[in-house]
Amino acid sequence: MSLFRPLCLALAAGLALAACATPPQETAPPADADTGAPEFAEAPPPAMDAPVAPEEPAMTCDPAPGQWAVGQIADEALVAKVRADTHSDRVRVIRPGMAVTMDWREDRLNLEVDADNRVLTVRCG
Repeated sequence: MSLFRPLCLALAAGLALAACATPPQETAPPADADTGAPEFAEAPPPAMDAPVAPEEPAMTCDPAPGQWAVGQIADEALVAKVRADTHSDRVRVIRPGMAVTMDWREDRLNLEVDADNRVLTVRCG
């Protein structure tokens, strides 16, 4: 009974060390008999005649055309019109006390409104 505990500890240590062993490496691909170089399948060349879709220009916010909205009530129609006028991809209406992220997005329009939902500022970011 006195040898049982040390034997179990030695077996556990051996298993732990075996788990840390490096796995066997894969063998190299067979060599070509003529050149001695490994055989690899050649990849087909990329298709050069495939039409490339033109990239659409990234939407960038320009707040100047939306300044007319300052003082107006920010309803859905006004938000959609200002978004179109400023060429923005997205709009964020910021209410008083509202937590917002500070990340800069050149395609986002920020409409800051007061407690009565009147637009105070029109800016990008």
